[in-house]
Amino acid sequence: MTDISLPAGGAAAPAGASSATTASDVMIAARLDRLPMTGYQKMIFAIIATAWFFDSIDLGSLTFLLGSIKTEFNLSTAQAGFLSSMSFLGMFLGAAISGMAADRIGRKLVFQISMIFWGAGSLWCYFAPDPTTLGYARLLLGFGMGMEFPVALAIVSEFVPTAKRGRYLAILEGFWPIGFIAAGLLSWLFLTHFTWREMFLCQAIPALFLFVVRFLVPESPRWLADRGRLDEAEKVMSHIERKVAERLPAGASLGEPKPVAALARGQRRFSFMELWAGEYASRTVMIWLVWFFALLGFYGLTTWLGALLQAQGFTNTKSTEYVVLIALAGIPGFITAAWLVDAWGRKGTCALMLIGSAVAAFAYGNAPSFTMLIVFGLVMQFFLFGMWSTLYAYTPELYPTRARATGAGCASAVGRIGSLIGPSVIGVVLPTLGSAGVFALGAGSFVVAAVAVLTLGVETRGKSLEEISG
Repeated sequence: MTDISLPAGGAAAPAGASSATTASDVMIAARLDRLPMTGYQKMIFAIIATAWFFDSIDLGSLTFLLGSIKTEFNLSTAQAGFLSSMSFLGMFLGAAISGMAADRIGRKLVFQISMIFWGAGSLWCYFAPDPTTLGYARLLLGFGMGMEFPVALAIVSEFVPTAKRGRYLAILEGFWPIGFIAAGLLSWLFLTHFTWREMFLCQAIPALFLFVVRFLVPESPRWLADRGRLDEAEKVMSHIERKVAERLPAGASLGEPKPVAALARGQRRFSFMELWAGEYASRTVMIWLVWFFALLGFYGLTTWLGALLQAQGFTNTKSTEYVVLIALAGIPGFITAAWLVDAWGRKGTCALMLIGSAVAAFAYGNAPSFTMLIVFGLVMQFFLFGMWSTLYAYTPELYPTRARATGAGCASAVGRIGSLIGPSVIGVVLPTLGSAGVFALGAGSFVVAAVAVLTLGVETRGKSLEEISG
């Protein structure tokens, strides 16, 4: 890694790039980072977070509906686990493709396309006449959700100023436990008065939200400048500055941009190859290990929470109520993580949440009473959703703009392999090892992820994206 010092009034030109282009890249970043956080950026964040919320309802609903689907189609435990895994197979494909697409054709367009896929997938679930068709529908739904995640992370990380970036990325992931709780409440409502099919029909409607994204969310000026589309970057950047200035107190100004030294880079590579160039290689190994084992443990456990409670004699409705209750602890979990990532750092917070998840998961699997089961479940969800928030804040910061969505997408895709394997493994292991063995397996996965981040992770707190990755 080589730092390029900045001469007065501009940025130096690293090898392989023109001085004008490099100055534009750096100046666009500096102009974004010097903006105060106003209602305009918060509006963009709220739009992305709302779409994220709808996605989390779609994905989380299967936790609550799996028992009813299993009963209607008379599925074995292994078959139910395979059906659950179809969503994650779709997410793997969507995340792998969308990251590279977003780095090539833009964040905004890919984000809108993702919403079409998950809306169509939800609608198809409603009409599915058999478990095979339902599996294909969940595959399509998962594809759309997988597309959205890395693009959303890239958009938020590139719009929010450095001082608030970690917090807002962590809060974005906080919409996952809120969506999970909403999925539980909606599932309870629909299972009480309708069926699981009507639940999927309801989930297809929010795909129309793509029109809000189309008209109110601009393309990332960082991405435009990095692609050499300097006129468009200037136009979008000026629009953002104007919107922010309109929301400042009377007499306040935006202040002068303060460019920072960007990391040197050579000839532009295919975005996937950027992940393995220089110091990015160790970052890629680290974040792939973390995503794989964290998601293997998380989805292996949470997808089966409702079914495990039903296996202990609770009804569908009662088990849904307990899972929602346990999920409530995710709210203080992501709030704590959102504070810690900026106050303490990404690396330490990520390791803390993973280790806490491991201890709580093991305790949950060996709870001596129903009361302790709920207590350990609450603690487990606190750390699990704190883990999610930190992971989503950390991942997009590890890569440069030219490969940011690809980096986040590939890490997410590797994680989806873990989430694909997890529910299926649990479906096979549960009859042999029981609940205690299942949660011990999940705890071990979290420990491996914690070791990876502690040994290979880098700290990114308080640094601009260009300082971290160029």
